[in-house]
Amino acid sequence: MTDPLLVPKPTQGHRSLCPSSKKWDHNPKQLKTKHQLLVPWQTSCSVRAVPSRPGAVPVLSGPCAQPPFIPPQGTRDHHPAQMTLLGRLLGTVVSCFKRHGAAAIDTPVMELREMLMEKYGDNSKLIYELQDQGGELLALRYDLTVPFARYLAMNKITNIKRYHIAKVYRRDSPAMTRGRYREFYQCDFDIAGQFDPMIPDAECLKIVHEILSELQIGDFLIKVNDRRILNGMFAICGIPESKLVTMCSTLDKLDKMPWEEVRSEMVGEKGLSPEAVDRVGEYVQLHGGMDLIEQLLQDPKLSQNKMAKEGLEDMKLLFEYLTLFGITGKVSFDLSLARGLDYYTGVIYEAVLLQQQNNHGEESVGVGSVAGGGRYDGLVGMFDPKGRKVPCVGVSIGIERIFSILEHRMKASREKVRTTETQVMVATPQKHLLSARLKLISELWDAGIKAEMMYRKDPKLLKQLQYCEDTGIPLVAIIGEEELKDGVVKLRDVATREEVNIPREELAAEIRRRLEP
Repeated sequence: MTDPLLVPKPTQGHRSLCPSSKKWDHNPKQLKTKHQLLVPWQTSCSVRAVPSRPGAVPVLSGPCAQPPFIPPQGTRDHHPAQMTLLGRLLGTVVSCFKRHGAAAIDTPVMELREMLMEKYGDNSKLIYELQDQGGELLALRYDLTVPFARYLAMNKITNIKRYHIAKVYRRDSPAMTRGRYREFYQCDFDIAGQFDPMIPDAECLKIVHEILSELQIGDFLIKVNDRRILNGMFAICGIPESKLVTMCSTLDKLDKMPWEEVRSEMVGEKGLSPEAVDRVGEYVQLHGGMDLIEQLLQDPKLSQNKMAKEGLEDMKLLFEYLTLFGITGKVSFDLSLARGLDYYTGVIYEAVLLQQQNNHGEESVGVGSVAGGGRYDGLVGMFDPKGRKVPCVGVSIGIERIFSILEHRMKASREKVRTTETQVMVATPQKHLLSARLKLISELWDAGIKAEMMYRKDPKLLKQLQYCEDTGIPLVAIIGEEELKDGVVKLRDVATREEVNIPREELAAEIRRRLEP
C-alpha cells in the first residue's frame, strides 16, 4: 500500500525547486527557507512538511498544487515547426490512402461508455471514462476501429473503403521521448465488405509498405500472424479457452520482454501450467516465410486443428499475393505476434523498425511498433440489433511514433523548417505608403497569391527584407513612389537579390510563374 505521506519524485519542472537530497522536518525556519525557493505562481500555495523519509519531497497544496498553464501528463502542444512537419507526414499518409480509393469519415471523440467496454481485452482498463454528470455515461475513444464498427452497424453499411485521421485517448503510462502519449493521432485505413479471402488483407499490408518506404524512416519489418493459428496453437498446447484473451495480451509483450519473463508471467500471474507454457514457447519462437507456413501445414498436431489449418491455408494465400506485390522481403510470418485487442478474428500484423538511419549523426530513437492492424469480422455484429456481421480488415499507422523519429532527425540536422506558405512580401521603401501596400496586397490576395506585409505604417525596408530571409519568403514586391508613378512593381528575389520591374497587372502571373514546381 502506498504511504500517503510520500509523493512521487518531482517532475522535470519541479526538480530545481524541490531538492530531494535534503531532509524535511517540522522546523518553521526550514519551511520558510524552502518556501523562498518557490517561483511566483507558487507563493499562494501552502507547503506541507512531511517526516524525513527516503524519497519524500515537500507537498504543495491549495489551488496551485500543480504548475498552471502546462498540458496534462502524456499530452503536448505543437509549435509551428512541429505542425509543419506533422502536416507533411499526414499528407504522405492521406495521399497513399486516397491512391487506394479510400473515402474519409469522422466520428465523435466520445462514445457511450457501454459501447467501448469489453472490446479491448485487458486494455479496457486504459479507457478514459468521463465523469457521470447525470446524463449519458460516456468515455473518450480508445481507438478509431470500434467507433467505425458502430458507424457501420448504425448506418447499415456493408461495403466501404474508408480512412479516418483523428486523436484517440489512452490512460497509459506515457513515454513521450519514444512517441508514446495519452492523447495521440491515429491514421486508420479499413476495407469493409464480403470479398474473396486475403485480397483486402494483402492490400492493407501493401499500404503499410508504401507509407514506411516513402517516409524513409529506416529499415522495417512487417510481422504477420493469424488469430486462428494462435487459438489453434493454444488449444493443442493445453491452454484453457477461458485464458485465450489474457494469453494474447501477455504474449504481446514479447517484443519488449524476453521469453523467460513472459513465461514467468504466464505461469505465476495467469496461473497456467509450466508444461503448457513450454509447449507454447516452442511455437512462438518460430518466424519465417512461405517455408515456415509449409512446415506448419505438415505439423502433426497443428495441422489437425481445424482453426489453425484454416489460418495457415489463408496465410499461404496471403504470401502468394504479397509475392505478386513484391513486398515479401519486408514481411515475416511470426508466431509470437498476438496483438492483445479482443476483436481480432483472423490475420493480424504489426510493423516495427529494425534500425535507425543515421545520416545526420543523431542518436537512435527507439519507438517500437509504427503500424498495426488485422481482420475483425465479428465486431460490427456486436452493434447490430440482429447480429449481422460485416467482414472488416484494416491498418493503423502510428503517426506519433513516426513523427518522433522525423522530429529528432530534424533537430539533429538543424534543418530550418518553413512554417508558412507565404509566396511574397509586400514592402515599401519610403514613408507614407501604407495605403499603397494595403491596396497591392489586397489585389494579390484576391488573385489567390499568399502574401504578407508588416503591421507598421512606415517600416524600414531593411527590416522587411530581413523578415523575408528569416521566414523563408522567396519574393518581395516593392512599391515606392517611382513604381506608383510608372504603374509597375519591383519584384525582388530574396535568394539572389535580383530585382526587376513588373507591370502591376502582370504581377500575380509572374509570381505564379516563378514559384511553379
